[in-house]
Amino acid sequence: MLTLTENAITAVNRFLQNSTTGATGIRIQVSGGGCAGLQYGMMLESTGTESDTAIETGGVNVFIDAESLPLVQGITIDFEQSLESSGFTFSNPNAKSSCSCGSSFSADT
Repeated sequence: MLTLTENAITAVNRFLQNSTTGATGIRIQVSGGGCAGLQYGMMLESTGTESDTAIETGGVNVFIDAESLPLVQGITIDFEQSLESSGFTFSNPNAKSSCSCGSSFSADT
C-alpha cells in the first residue's frame, strides 16, 4: 500500500519525538496545487478521523483521507539529506507526470 524507507522512518520518528502536540503518527494527503496540478502534504497527527485509512509501516502510524488514498497507493516515501537541502521525496507509480522539484504531480483521477 505505502512504503516508508528506513531514512523516512528515522526522520518521522525524530519529528514525533520532538513534537509538543502529542502526535502519534503522520497524515499523508494529496491536494490541488503545485505546478503539476496535485501536491503532497505531510503533517504530524494525533489521531485519524472516522473516514481515514490508518496503516502502520515500519512502526509509524500513517493516516490517509479517502480522497487521497487512491493517489498514494504503492507510493514510496524517502527522506534525503544533502548539503544543499533535505526533505521527503515521493516515488509514486500513480503519477502520470511530475514537476522538476518532485513535490507535485498529475494523475488520471
